[in-house]
Amino acid sequence: MTSEPVLTRAGDCNTLTGPWTLAALLPGLELLRRELDAAGKAGGGWDLSGVTRLDSAGAILLWRAWGGRLPADLVASDEQRHIFDRVAAVAGHEAPPPAPRVSPVAATGRYALRGLDQVHGLVALFGQLILDGAHLFRYRGEWPWREISANLYKSGAQALPVSALVGFLIGVTISYLSALQLKTFGADAFIVNILGISIIRELGPVLVAVLVAGRSGSAMTAQIGVMRVTEEIDALATMGISRTVRIIFPKVAALTLAMPLLVLWTSAVALVGGMLAALVQLDLAPAYFIDNLPRAVPVANLTIGLVKGMVFGFSIALIACHFGLNVRPNTESLSSHTTTSVVSAITTVIIIDALFAVFTRNLGLPQL
Repeated sequence: MTSEPVLTRAGDCNTLTGPWTLAALLPGLELLRRELDAAGKAGGGWDLSGVTRLDSAGAILLWRAWGGRLPADLVASDEQRHIFDRVAAVAGHEAPPPAPRVSPVAATGRYALRGLDQVHGLVALFGQLILDGAHLFRYRGEWPWREISANLYKSGAQALPVSALVGFLIGVTISYLSALQLKTFGADAFIVNILGISIIRELGPVLVAVLVAGRSGSAMTAQIGVMRVTEEIDALATMGISRTVRIIFPKVAALTLAMPLLVLWTSAVALVGGMLAALVQLDLAPAYFIDNLPRAVPVANLTIGLVKGMVFGFSIALIACHFGLNVRPNTESLSSHTTTSVVSAITTVIIIDALFAVFTRNLGLPQL
């Protein structure tokens, strides 16, 4: 019994012997392909009774040599014909046409329409939250207190360690770099102004928002997305339970309440870190730092920071819930929507912060 595929032609009959499998075909594939093409063009019958093994690779090679159809005079077993039938079924499916080239203008319009569709969904969800909030204020016994407290603990209390660590390191970094420049000009005392304004007004809220968007926002999107995949949200609708009241409203309310507290906590820890770095670099006593901080940073800056935190928390939770509700029942959609949720939340936070900077430019800052 031969251990390699062989093609012999005697008269008008092409005889195949040996194993016609992928492993056996690879060593002399090009030579066999040329012989098969020549035999296919010459025509005649085909005898496969001497083929010991035939797999899909060998069947495809023969199918192409035959021009995509079985020869009229073919000697083959039922099993071999079944393999050719499967090859014919696969070959019958035409390859999808190449995707048409899209012009930059059309691509921009497509992304713009997609963005408008997302904005429409966010506005619709916001309107539903207002209606459900009005319903809860009317029927106060239906408030989801347990859900709100659970989300407040997850998004607020559990975020305290990481926000404190990052805030402390940011405070140390800003204080250290600022001290190097202030020493040059002999303006050591102004480090209190730099740290107070930058951390309380800007860095504190934005830093916490980015951390919460990556931590709590992604968790909210993934949780709601899994509920979509497992059809738990559909089950709630079947039982007549509002998904907004039981799922969306507690998350939005909890994060809106937790964010100002996280901003206050992170800003305080960042100031402690900056104060310690100022002590090491500038020999500035902590008592001097604490005594001058209220005069260097008006209370309006703290108010702006806390309001920013509240708006950031509401926006992050709304965006996270929106993309979670849009998850389709497959894992690919879940991962892509979670990523899009985090990116959209961070981008929205930066845009809102820029708007705050424009509209509050005359508040809490010394006028020159």
